[in-house]
Amino acid sequence: MFKLNSVLMLGMLAAMNPVQAEEHRELGAHEHGHGTLNIAIEGNAINMELDIPGADIVGFEHDAETAEQKAMLDRAKAALARPLELFVLPTTAACSVSEVKVDVRGEHDEHDAAAKQSGKTENHAAEAHHNEFHATYALACKAPAEVTSIGFDFFKQFKNAQELDVNVVTGKAQSKFEVTRDKPVISLKGL
Repeated sequence: MFKLNSVLMLGMLAAMNPVQAEEHRELGAHEHGHGTLNIAIEGNAINMELDIPGADIVGFEHDAETAEQKAMLDRAKAALARPLELFVLPTTAACSVSEVKVDVRGEHDEHDAAAKQSGKTENHAAEAHHNEFHATYALACKAPAEVTSIGFDFFKQFKNAQELDVNVVTGKAQSKFEVTRDKPVISLKGL
């Protein structure tokens, strides 16, 4: 289970980049090829939160309609449920996965929930529907000081993904990285 301090750290990560948050609110959309990974490192725990457009993961953003699309969605969720294959930590850190949650969120989910609560129905059929993947991970590491880098095999798994904004916060520091398919490793030395 996520520790309260880690949840607070993830909240601080969101506050680290208020311009990006404001742009997201104003545009109400996401950028294809571009996702966000927030990482909080506290003691032996590493908590991660990934948000990325559906097009980057499965090649489409609408709800899965065909059997093939549903199978693609299931395979993507299964791949996202294996964080240590996507975000490669040094083996000397001896990290293991303690909790994973992967879901697909639509931009209309909040509107639909509010409409259901108020008793109103909304017709979004004519509007574009943009799903995005959201995943949270809790890792436990026997030697957390050994987590000096992260490799992003994520880009090997998901060919449409081009870039991740990675925000890292520890008890000592916070930092932001732009990780790309061409530059898929970050150094955490000094954090």
